[in-house]
Amino acid sequence: MNVAQTIDKLRADSDFCRNLTKWHTIPPRPARCAAFPEALHPKLKAALRKRGVTELYTHQAEAIAATLAGEHTCVVTPTASGKTLCYNLPVLNRMLENPQARALYLFPTKALSQDQMNELKGTIEEMEVKIGTYTFDGDTPASARKAVRSAGNIVVTNPDMLHAGILPHHTIWIRLFENLEYVVIDEIHHYRGVFGSHLANVVRRLKRICAFYGSHPKFICCSATIANPQEIAERIIEAPVRLIDNNGAPTGEKHFLFYNPPVVNRELGIRKSSVKEASRLAKSLLSRNIQSIVFARSRLRVEIITTYLKDAVRKMGKSHHLVKGYRGGYLPTERREIERGLREGKVLTVVSTNALELGIDIGALDVCIMTGYAGSIASTWQQAGRAGRRNTVSLVVLIATSAPIDQYIIAHPEYFFEQPPESATVDPNNLIILTSHLKCAAFEIPFVEGESFGLDPTSTGEILDYLVDNRVLRKVRNKWHWSADTYPASDISLRTAAPGNVVILDTSDNGRVIGEIDFFAAPTEVYQNAIYLHQSVQYTIEELDLEDRKAYARPVEVDYYTDAETKVDLRVLDVFESKPENDVERCCGELSVTWLPTMYKKIKFGSHENVGSGEIHLPEQTMHTTGYWIEFPEDTAERFGVNKEEVGEGLNALASALKQVAPVQVLCDPSDIRAQAMLRAPATETPTIFLYESYPGGVGFSEKLFHHHQRLLEAATSLLSDCPCAEGCPSCVGSVLETGLHGKDGALKLVKMALGQGVVDPAKVEPT
Repeated sequence: MNVAQTIDKLRADSDFCRNLTKWHTIPPRPARCAAFPEALHPKLKAALRKRGVTELYTHQAEAIAATLAGEHTCVVTPTASGKTLCYNLPVLNRMLENPQARALYLFPTKALSQDQMNELKGTIEEMEVKIGTYTFDGDTPASARKAVRSAGNIVVTNPDMLHAGILPHHTIWIRLFENLEYVVIDEIHHYRGVFGSHLANVVRRLKRICAFYGSHPKFICCSATIANPQEIAERIIEAPVRLIDNNGAPTGEKHFLFYNPPVVNRELGIRKSSVKEASRLAKSLLSRNIQSIVFARSRLRVEIITTYLKDAVRKMGKSHHLVKGYRGGYLPTERREIERGLREGKVLTVVSTNALELGIDIGALDVCIMTGYAGSIASTWQQAGRAGRRNTVSLVVLIATSAPIDQYIIAHPEYFFEQPPESATVDPNNLIILTSHLKCAAFEIPFVEGESFGLDPTSTGEILDYLVDNRVLRKVRNKWHWSADTYPASDISLRTAAPGNVVILDTSDNGRVIGEIDFFAAPTEVYQNAIYLHQSVQYTIEELDLEDRKAYARPVEVDYYTDAETKVDLRVLDVFESKPENDVERCCGELSVTWLPTMYKKIKFGSHENVGSGEIHLPEQTMHTTGYWIEFPEDTAERFGVNKEEVGEGLNALASALKQVAPVQVLCDPSDIRAQAMLRAPATETPTIFLYESYPGGVGFSEKLFHHHQRLLEAATSLLSDCPCAEGCPSCVGSVLETGLHGKDGALKLVKMALGQGVVDPAKVEPT
């Protein structure tokens, strides 16, 4: 059975259609083409024709012409629209004109680097010329590195390797930096928040070294659809950019379905598990041999769905190798094997986190199932782009979870389909991130008085002097030199606020590395007695050694997985902005956040019921970050005529609702923002709701929330009002155990007070 027949069958299924909130059909669109630009080298045109490319899409022709004319460019088109040619052709064109020219390609993942190498080498082989093209990353053998440095016309790498393996060693990369003409930054929408803020500083260091060697490269950026690609590109490269978004690529017909699982307990607002519904739909596709991808929001969900589907194919009498999980933490060789299996059709269903959201070549699949909203409009379209070939019908099904953000999106399909994607946020001048890279830049080349690095020369000098006071640098006459014994780049991770990951070792197999996990995530995922899932194999964690960055695991067979809970304390350190509005005050500032994992629950596979718990014994962790918060009046309980306990329930409920709708307002992952409600906040002595960033120093989300205050409250009101439950449920206020019987009602009263639609202070009412 093909996809079109599957769509017809779903349309005829009344039980299935009863749970749809939207069936959106995107009609097919033919290609819009243009001739090769005149400036393109004849050898390059001939090679393209040999590969079956006789003309370009309109966006490709425009991008190539702009780059050849010497402009920085940013190409913004959907997945599988041929962005690769937008940078390969001008780069190869320049190499044919000047064999000494060099180019640097930056991809966010090694997998993407490998993909592009294959594409690039194919075109070079057709031209029958010698253009050295090499990958330089952590997997490049030491014996090959010298050849890359001397003979690499095109060096393909990632920001992490550029930061730690190339820039600090620029003296042995002289040939690259003296002749660097193009820098390609692909998937630029991926560089938001912490990663984007780091990348902007890496680019500052790159441009500084290039200027030292006398080169001034042009930047070619590519992005999926976001609201502000030009702004993000210009903030990262700090130069004007030409935006090219006139997509000429063809698309097949796409059916995009919003599915809300049926309610199984109306009073509590509990719906059928999205994991089970996604598994059920994926099983039916497997039985029809239709190739699909299932996205899940967390590593744990990926492993649970993979377990269910492997069991299902075994019962069908088929090989369990037809189903694969895919996520960060898998070793590179394992991921490459899965990608190859998808391209060759040996893998029918892959269950993935957003690791496969990027443009890695896995072929074009027929169906995409999303187990939960991806967290942003931009990411959802990226995932949806994984289904569909250029001339065939494809199916995308978004299955909502009970999480408030999912219920908000599923109940407001017009918000998703009629609104442009969100804006990305990058803060290159985050003080912690900027100072880290200032150290790296000083290690690379001494700073001279009057030189600027992101900030003005005076502010740059002040930070450099601070580093002198802390004996990191020394100042000799008018220059700041590196003086510490350590190597600065090795202590800075571009992707997290903490350096290094925790590796997971299998104690039953001589300490074999089976995966890795972010340092900050380790205390809530690989604590002692946690169940760690890897390709549906279960391991129990015997010990977590945070100091040595190791978690020790052994295989087990149990019928449950684990989920951790944490305790959080907050202190306000500084208020950057505050504004009284109606009866509340909104603020933005610096916070000290201390958190401690306290216990874990055992959740049974299949029924998802709680079958036990245990304590977690780990030291507490503290970080300074930025937050946005709403201070309610001290006499809120009196105004509402309720007791303080009910106000506390309302605060918890509203905090949960705000946390869920916040990522919709600012382009960020739901895990980037955390929420905390306090009946009597230490700094304010009043009922307060805090939304704070998950990274030290913050990266600009809090400031954005502060300025989107009205929209944020309106979205929370809509989420609470539209939910059909009576007293609050997981779909609007989160856990009813925390929000109590009065949570939803209290949250609505509080949000209306904040909007000026609720109870008024009697003291402010003038007598008539």
